[in-house]
Amino acid sequence: MKRITILTATLLLFAGVKAQNSIEQVLRNVESNNKDLQANSQLISSQKMEAKTDNNLADPTLSYAHLWGAKDKNETIGELVISQSFDFPTLYASRAKLNRLKSTTFDGQASAFRQGILLQAKEACLDLIMLRQQQQILQERLRNAEELAAMYKRRLMTGDANVIETNKINLELLNVKTEATLNETALRNKLQELTTLNGNIPVVFEEDAYPAVIFPSDYQRLKTEVLAADPTLQALASESAAARKQIGVNKQGWLPKLELGYRRNTETGTPFNGVVVGFSFPIFENKSKVKIAKAQSLNTDYLRESATMRAESEIAQLYREAQTLRTSMNEYEQTFQAQQDLALLKQALTGGQISMIEYFVEVSVVYQSKQNYLQLENQYQKAMAKIYKNQL
Repeated sequence: MKRITILTATLLLFAGVKAQNSIEQVLRNVESNNKDLQANSQLISSQKMEAKTDNNLADPTLSYAHLWGAKDKNETIGELVISQSFDFPTLYASRAKLNRLKSTTFDGQASAFRQGILLQAKEACLDLIMLRQQQQILQERLRNAEELAAMYKRRLMTGDANVIETNKINLELLNVKTEATLNETALRNKLQELTTLNGNIPVVFEEDAYPAVIFPSDYQRLKTEVLAADPTLQALASESAAARKQIGVNKQGWLPKLELGYRRNTETGTPFNGVVVGFSFPIFENKSKVKIAKAQSLNTDYLRESATMRAESEIAQLYREAQTLRTSMNEYEQTFQAQQDLALLKQALTGGQISMIEYFVEVSVVYQSKQNYLQLENQYQKAMAKIYKNQL
C-alpha cells in the first residue's frame, strides 16, 4: 500500500509538471497574472458602472425661504419645499435596455483584448519551441565541427592536412559557436518576454515540439465559424444595436420631465402643507440629439462592415499562407533525410572520398534545409494560431 501511494503521488506530480509545461497552462497563467488584462478588467467594470449612472434618478432638492417685512422685521414668512424630479417612466426602461447592450459591447471588447494578449503569449511559446529545435541542430553542428577540428589538428601535425583545410574547419567552428550564442540569447529574451506577459512571474515552459495542428480542408466552413466567434465583430454588433437603441432613447427625450414634492408655507401665520407637481418640457435640451444618434448609428454600421471585410480578408490570407506552408513542409518531409545525409558525408570526408570544400558545400545545403523546415513549421504554427485565435 505504501508503494502504491508513493507511485500515485509520483504520477500526479509528473502530470502536474507536464500540465504546467503545456502551452494551454502557460496561457491560463498569463490570463491570471497579466497586468494589462487586470487593468483592462478594471476599465471595463468602470465603464459598465458609468453607463448605469446615466439611468439614475436626479438628486432630490430641498429649499427653505425665510422672508421678513420691510417695515416690521417681526413679520416673517417661512416656506419649505422638498421635491424630486424624474424623467418620463418609460424612458428608464429604454435606458436599462440600452445599458445592457452597452455592457455586452464592453464584454466583447474585453474578450478581444484578452485574445490579443493570449495570442502574443502563444506566439512566444511557439518561438521558444523553434529556438529550442534550432539549439539542438546547432549543438549537433558544434559537435561535428569540434570533432573535425580535433581530427584536422592531428592531421596537420602528421602532415595529412594542410593549413587551408584546418583554417576552414576552425572558421566553421567559430561560426557555429557564434550562432549558438546568438540563439541562446534569443531564447533567453523570448523567455523574458513570456515572463513579462505573465506579470513578471517566471514561466515553466520546456516544450521542444509543436502541438499537432490539422490543416482545415473546408475553407467556407472555417470562415463561417471564425467570423461567428470573432469577439471584435460581436462587440461591434452589440455596439450597432446599442446605437440604434440610442435613437429610440433620444426620441423619448422629448417627453416631459416630471417633478413631485412637498411644500410648507407659513405666510398667513397658520402653516399650510401641500403637494408640488411640475412639468418640464425639453424644448432646447433635446435639440439635435436624435440626429446625432442617427449619425453615430450609421458610423457604427460602417465600422462593423469594414471590420467584417478586414476579418474576411485576414482569414483568406492566413488560410492561403498556411496552405502554402503546409505544402512546402510536406515536400521537405518526403524528400529530406538529414541524419543519413550527414552521416554519409562525414564518412566520405574522413575516408578521403571528398574534399573539405565539397563537404562544407554539402553540409551547408543539409543544415540550410533543416533551418528552412524549422522556419516553415514555425510560420505554419503561427498562422494556424491566428486562424484559431478565437479558441484561446
